[in-house]
Amino acid sequence: MLTHLDSQGRANMVDVTEKAVTEREATAEARVRMLPQTLQMIVEGEHPKGDVFAVARIAGIQAAKKTSDLIPLCHPLMLTSVKVELTAEGEDAVRIVARCKLAGQTGVEMEALTAASVAALTIYDMCKAVDKGMVIEQVRLLEKLGGKSGHYKVQA
Repeated sequence: MLTHLDSQGRANMVDVTEKAVTEREATAEARVRMLPQTLQMIVEGEHPKGDVFAVARIAGIQAAKKTSDLIPLCHPLMLTSVKVELTAEGEDAVRIVARCKLAGQTGVEMEALTAASVAALTIYDMCKAVDKGMVIEQVRLLEKLGGKSGHYKVQA
């Protein structure tokens, strides 16, 4: 059942008033593929705009906090933790993992996905002058804990 649709099929915000407050957590990932020399520049700290990972981390955290401003039917949430980790993967990719937590009445999957996506977009923005062929890929939910639907973990 699509919960964002009312009985007439119109979009609406889900009423979570009666839902119990529970601990909730979600983890999402994204990857940015790039030229090996672009990744090398990032890892070695030689990017003229500064620390790409630090800027992307901050962008991801800010994005998680603003998810309800970006996704029309998302509830504004009081996140208690947002962590964004960026690591070089192989010779041509950056893996981004975003984790969001709260005690609340609705899940944080969209916040984690938004954090990972915006961190990836920030890497693209900072590096596009040297590598316009970068590809953002594999944006997905890895794990979700809490709430009525329980635990979800992506199959390896």
